[in-house]
Amino acid sequence: MTYSTTTGSALAQALLSPRSIALVGASDDASKTAGRPLQFLRQAGFAGAVYPVNPRRALVQGEKAWASLADLPEVPEHVFVLTGTDSVVETVAECGRLGVKVVTVLASGFSESGSAGAAREDALRAIVRETGVRLVGPSSLGVISPRTRMLLTANAAFAEPDIPEGRVFVASHSGSMIGALVSRGRARGVGFAGLVSVGNEVDLSIGEICAATLDDPGIDSYVLFLESLHHGAALRSFAREAARRGKPVMAYKLGRSAAAAEMVVTHTGALAGEDDIAEAFLRDCGIARIGILDALLESRPLALRLPLRAPQAARPRVGIVTTTGGGAAMVVDQLGIRGLDAEPASAATLAQLAAVGIQVSPGRIVDLTLAGARYDVMKGALDILLQAPEFDLVVAVVGSSARLQPELAVKPIIDSAGSAKPLVAMLVPEAPQAIAQLTAAGVPCFRSPESCADVITALFNRRSPLDLLDPTWGADEAGLATPPVNLNEAQAYELLDQLGVPHAAYLTLPLQSEVAPVLPFEFPVVVKVCSADIPHKTEVGGVLLNIRDGASLNAALATLRGNLAERAPGVPAELALVQPMRLGLAEVLVGYRIDPDAGPLIMLAAGGIWTDLLRDRSIRLAPVSVATAEEMISEVRALKILTGLRGKPRGDLKALAEAISALSQLAIQPEHGVLEAEVNPLMIMGEGQGVLAVDALILKR
Repeated sequence: MTYSTTTGSALAQALLSPRSIALVGASDDASKTAGRPLQFLRQAGFAGAVYPVNPRRALVQGEKAWASLADLPEVPEHVFVLTGTDSVVETVAECGRLGVKVVTVLASGFSESGSAGAAREDALRAIVRETGVRLVGPSSLGVISPRTRMLLTANAAFAEPDIPEGRVFVASHSGSMIGALVSRGRARGVGFAGLVSVGNEVDLSIGEICAATLDDPGIDSYVLFLESLHHGAALRSFAREAARRGKPVMAYKLGRSAAAAEMVVTHTGALAGEDDIAEAFLRDCGIARIGILDALLESRPLALRLPLRAPQAARPRVGIVTTTGGGAAMVVDQLGIRGLDAEPASAATLAQLAAVGIQVSPGRIVDLTLAGARYDVMKGALDILLQAPEFDLVVAVVGSSARLQPELAVKPIIDSAGSAKPLVAMLVPEAPQAIAQLTAAGVPCFRSPESCADVITALFNRRSPLDLLDPTWGADEAGLATPPVNLNEAQAYELLDQLGVPHAAYLTLPLQSEVAPVLPFEFPVVVKVCSADIPHKTEVGGVLLNIRDGASLNAALATLRGNLAERAPGVPAELALVQPMRLGLAEVLVGYRIDPDAGPLIMLAAGGIWTDLLRDRSIRLAPVSVATAEEMISEVRALKILTGLRGKPRGDLKALAEAISALSQLAIQPEHGVLEAEVNPLMIMGEGQGVLAVDALILKR
C-alpha cells in the first residue's frame, strides 16, 4: 500500500473539516446518545452547515429537521448515522448514491454479533466498493477536530467544554478511550489536533485515517489505542511515512487472541507467541508500544527528541542524576526490569564534576543529595552530564523540592532543555506546578518511575521502518481460497536451493525398496519417510538415526514400512529420504510465516530440545537484510556461546545471518506462494564452514 497525498488530503478534509454535516436519526433529546452530536457541535461553535435528519420531527433541539438525506439543500460531505442497526445498510447505500464523501456509523451489531451481523458488514463493504463512499465504523463514537470546532461524537465525555487544542492526533479502536485521553490530556496540558473512534474498521482503518493526515503541519505526533492489528498493511505503510516525516507514533496495544497464532504445520507461530508478534510488528514499524496508559501522552515530548534506531545501533546508554537516592534507585530498577541498564558516569565525567565543586561517589547514579536542590548545583551537573559521551539520554530525578521549591528544583532542568542530548525529568512527589512548568517548556516529565522507564525503553526499542519493503501478503486474494498444501522434504529442499539456503546432501528412493542403492555419501546416515502427508515424521516413527552400513539401511527401510503401517495406516508415503549424519556446534530453528494481521514474519529460535523449553527467540517483519539478521542472532541468548565466549569454538554466524535473510525473502517472492516455511534444525557449523538445513517444512498455496 502506498500513500497518496492528494487522496489523503481530500479524505482528511471531509473527515475532519467538512463544510457540511448531516446527522441521520438526530434526537430532540440532547441527553440521549443520538442527541449529543448536535448539542456538541453547537456548543463548540462548528462553523459549517449542520443538517438534523429525522422523518418524525419538524424540529430537532429547536432547529429545522429534514425528512431524508435526499431532501437536504446540498449533498453533505460527512454523514453521522445515529439510527439503529437495522437501517444502517440502507442509509449508507443512500449516502453512496448521493455522493457523500464520508459516513460515520454509530450502531453496533455487525460481525461481532454473529452471522446476521457479518452479512450486514459484507453489505457495507459492497456499498463502499461500488460507490466510493468512505466509511468510519460501525461502532464508532465519532470524529473530533478541536481546531475546526467539529465535535461529531456521541461520547458523553465531550460535554465538557473547551477541548484542548494541540498537535497530537489520536486514533482508537475504543470509542470510550478518546474521551479518556482528552481528560488525561487536559490534566497534563496536552492538546489534540484530532481524535477518531474507528470502530470495526469495515472500510477506513487506523492506518489509512492517520495516513490521510500526514502532511498536516498542525500534527506532529500520533497516539493509537489498538485492540487488534487488523489492516496491518495500512498501519505498516502509515508508520513508514510518519517516520519519513519525523512524526513519532506511540501505541497502547491490547493482547491478541490465541486463534490468530494457531499454526497448521510449523512451530513458528506458537513459539513466537500471540503478543510477541504484535510487539515485533510495532517495533519494526517504528511505533513505540507504551505499556502504561498514563505514559501514553507523557511519551510525546521525548518521542520528538529521540531518533529511530537503525539496525545494529549501539545499545542506548542512560545517565541518572538525582537529589534523592531512593527515587533514582526506583528508576534504575524499572529500567533494569525492561532490559536497559543505567550507565555509570565515567572517571572523566566524575573529575569534571569535582572540578566545579560537585563531589559524588562512583556508581550508576550521580547523587547530588540535598545539595542538588540548589540551582547552581543541579545546573552545573546537568551541563556536564549532557556533554558526557557515555550518555545518550539523561534523567533528572527530583525529590521533595519539586513540590516545595519548584523554582529551585525545576528551573535548572528547564534551562538545560535546549541541549542536543535529550533530558528527562522524573518527579518523586506529586508536584502539579512543577509538572505544568516542565510540560509548558516541552521537557519530557514523568510522575512515576514505572512510566518514566516504560517510555524510555519503548522509544529506544523502536526500529526505523524506512528500509522495510512492502510485502506481497494479501495481494493474491484468489489464491487464499485454494486449500494450502505441504511439500515433502525433498521438495522443500528444492525450494531452499532457489532461495540460497544451504542444506545437507540427500537421496530419495522408493520406500518399498528391498535393496538400497549405493549412496553418493558416506555412512552413517539418517533415513526418513518423505511424504507431504506426514509433516511431523517422528510422531509416526518415521525417522531412524545412525544407520552405519548397507544392510542396516535395508533393515531401516523395512522398519519404516512397519512403523507407518502401524501408526499411519493408509497415509500416502512412497518415498524415503537418506542423508549423511552431520553434527554442528549448535542447532537453530529458522521460521517464516504470514501472520493474518502482522503479515510476513521471520523468526530465529534456539533449536533442539531448547526450542520448546526456553522460547529463546527473535522476531522481525520479513524480509530482513543480513545486517538485521545479525541483530536477531545477537538477541538469542543460546547463540552467545558461538561468539567465542570463554574459549568455546566460534560458529559460522555470518552464514547463519545470510540463511535467515535468504529465507525471509519469501515475503517479496509471491511466485512461490509460501504461507509457512520452517528449517528445523539448521545446523551451525564451525566458523567459515557454513550452515546446513537437515529438515524443512513448507506450506504453500
